[in-house]
Amino acid sequence: MERFTGRPTYNTEISEAEKDTYDFLDRHNIAYETLCHEAAFTMEECAEVEKVLGAPICKNLFLCNRQQTQFYLLMLPGEKVFKTKFLSAELGCARLSFAGEELMTDLLHIHPGAVSPMGLIHDKQAKVLLVVDEELLTSEHFGCHPCVNTASLKLSLKDLLNKVVPASGHEYRVIHLRTE
Repeated sequence: MERFTGRPTYNTEISEAEKDTYDFLDRHNIAYETLCHEAAFTMEECAEVEKVLGAPICKNLFLCNRQQTQFYLLMLPGEKVFKTKFLSAELGCARLSFAGEELMTDLLHIHPGAVSPMGLIHDKQAKVLLVVDEELLTSEHFGCHPCVNTASLKLSLKDLLNKVVPASGHEYRVIHLRTE
């Protein structure tokens, strides 16, 4: 694993979505650290990344309604169990399900295993609502992928909510996500 203040300085090829993430953060003067690592697809694989990064890695889930007309990006603590019926009740909408990879790539320019709130910068029509579990508000920093799962960012939660979300043209909603 290799750590950088800001964007990585190595000369390897990076995806357009990852480059866009660093460009966005730099353009908006948002402080961040980057940790480059082996691909991490699961929360278990992110556990080691979390230790080195020094910030909790959030679980990020991309969801939609049955008609695929409402889209939600849910951020919750990595260890928290998620049940769609509780989220649907909290949001006051019909039962939600996981959105497919095609919707994920079309709207957020990300693939399964790399879901991240940084994908909002690609949703130019602001179709996705960011939903944040209130438990995350106790953390000063959090970790997420820069639209690829071979790196992780350490960002201030305040910067995400007060700079990234508005600058990307989105809104967010804080919820109390029950588990039982």
